[in-house]
Amino acid sequence: MCPSSLHQSSGSGDSSFWFLGRGIFCIFRNSRSIGDKLGARALAKENNLGECQQRAIDEDVTHRIGVGWMKWRLASGVLCDKKVPPLLKGKFYRAVVRPAMLYGTECWPVKNSHIQKMKVAEMRMLRWMCGHTRMDKIRNEDIREKVGVAPMEDKMREVRLRWFGHIQRRSTDAPVRRCERLAVVGTRRGRGRPKKYWGEVIRQDMARLRITEDMALDRELWRSSIKVVG
Repeated sequence: MCPSSLHQSSGSGDSSFWFLGRGIFCIFRNSRSIGDKLGARALAKENNLGECQQRAIDEDVTHRIGVGWMKWRLASGVLCDKKVPPLLKGKFYRAVVRPAMLYGTECWPVKNSHIQKMKVAEMRMLRWMCGHTRMDKIRNEDIREKVGVAPMEDKMREVRLRWFGHIQRRSTDAPVRRCERLAVVGTRRGRGRPKKYWGEVIRQDMARLRITEDMALDRELWRSSIKVVG
């Protein structure tokens, strides 16, 4: 299912809910017309998907790592077999384990600590697959090259930008795009550094790859620009 697909369900009274993707939904009050002001409970990421509610990212990271290990153990008969070539193990890992870990990560406003946890979990799996431990003092890059697996950070960036491209190619009248124009009023920001938003992460990703928002309108160009091999 495309993450930007929407499904509407009725709520209590005059409320309605629009499902935006994996684990994200919008709550609209008095939604006789989605084009109205859409005053809503804003729990959200200024990421410009509207007034969204997400599970705590820390819990999501822990859960995704746990799911990844579960898949890894189920496939350990292949991944730990010394008779299987390392590149074939890497291909099996990319098809079975990594998708389970990346599921839903496209909507995370990730911090460096979240990325580090995912990277550490993946490297433990890859070293185990190769029959090595950290005591062997083999560089992470050498392990990745041996099994042909790209860094987790790069793959997380790829899925985020792929989803962003889906959203940008939607019509401006689509509810998921209208949410971008919602203005939250009557709220006060707490003390300390502002929370990291999904839109901020996307801007950093595009700056890192030196791509622009307009490029997302060309699907083939966008895919080729964000593609990570491995």
